[in-house]
Amino acid sequence: MVYIKVFIGLGPSVMMPVIFFILALACGVKVGKAFKAGMLVGIGFEGISLVIGLLLNSLGPAAEAMVKRFGLSLTVFDPGWPVGATIGWGSPIVPMVVFGALAINILFLMLNLTKTVNIDVFNYWHFLLTGGVIYAATANVMIATLGAWISFVIALFIADWTAPKIQEAYDLKGVSFAHATSAIYVPVGIAVNWIIEKVPGLRNIHADPENINKKFGVMGEPLTLGTLLGIILGLCAGWNASQVVVLGVKVAAVMVLLPAMINVLVEGLITVRDAAEVALKQRFPNREFYIGLDTALLIGDPAVLATGLLMIPAALVLAVLLPGNRVLPFVDLASLVFLIPMTAPYCKKNMVRIFITGLVVITLVLYAGSDIAAYYTQAAQIANVAMPKGSSEMANMVGGATTPLGWILIRLSLLFS
Repeated sequence: MVYIKVFIGLGPSVMMPVIFFILALACGVKVGKAFKAGMLVGIGFEGISLVIGLLLNSLGPAAEAMVKRFGLSLTVFDPGWPVGATIGWGSPIVPMVVFGALAINILFLMLNLTKTVNIDVFNYWHFLLTGGVIYAATANVMIATLGAWISFVIALFIADWTAPKIQEAYDLKGVSFAHATSAIYVPVGIAVNWIIEKVPGLRNIHADPENINKKFGVMGEPLTLGTLLGIILGLCAGWNASQVVVLGVKVAAVMVLLPAMINVLVEGLITVRDAAEVALKQRFPNREFYIGLDTALLIGDPAVLATGLLMIPAALVLAVLLPGNRVLPFVDLASLVFLIPMTAPYCKKNMVRIFITGLVVITLVLYAGSDIAAYYTQAAQIANVAMPKGSSEMANMVGGATTPLGWILIRLSLLFS
């Protein structure tokens, strides 16, 4: 288990080249071609990480400035998804949950209960976090492990169910996303879109990037949209003119560079995917398989990224207005975009519909975080994660524990403790 933790600790940029290299060899790809494919995937992930790092490092100070400017003083601190990942991978249930999840995936593939080969091992932290919070709440290893497995299985089923629509919407063939955070919000997107279709006027707003580009020309292009959103966020933060302009350029850079990095990753992915398709068709001629990947591949879409940026000030406003909310959105403000990429195709990539979905999602997250904060804080202490200075409780906004499914599993577990 120590070696697995070390391997996972290297991050996707190292894990994915190794995994894809082995997959390529197993599917009959020659060593040289397999090496190139694996490295392109790794380079793509590294590029995505660098660009997302640019985004988070640029937006983080702006989000912090907004929190201070709005004078928010809520009692549950949002320490960000890296802390959530640390809690998940630091919980005592890791060996049973991880090996059990791998076994479940293999068994389900053999029984034709799933099409997804979930190799997105790093993001196992999403359901490990749910299990870790359950363990903190119940002190029961088996209940916590079962809760994590249930989260894993439901994410697998959603990955299968959503794969055709997501592949078409994002032009990604042969992949799925068993992401135990993003996937859980797909039903929310479907419900919001259904309601909007019933509302005269609202249903006629066509705010997808293609229509915006056609209507506004260069003003509707991702780089322009990124610049404007960066400037708006800088103004919300109360920054001076030079800081605002710099943020605008950095956000524009993210809007342009992220799709380019995704294309590098996809180039390597195609080699392995095509080889896997041939190999699997020979052995299972009537079966279809998907490679389960990280939703980082989806957030480069202009509609998703732009809406994610708009959700930052919206989350702060909701935190103030929602009665009973105790969560202070903070570190994860810059990562809110990860909550919506799988809902976007079901909202027709319409930014108005995605934004409304985002408001509903954030509301659910804030209330879930407020309710489970005590157990989340205990889980952090069990994983030896230090409390942020001046805070008594914590709960992150991006992670499996604060999804509707995570909240239900945590609450149900208390009935059996």
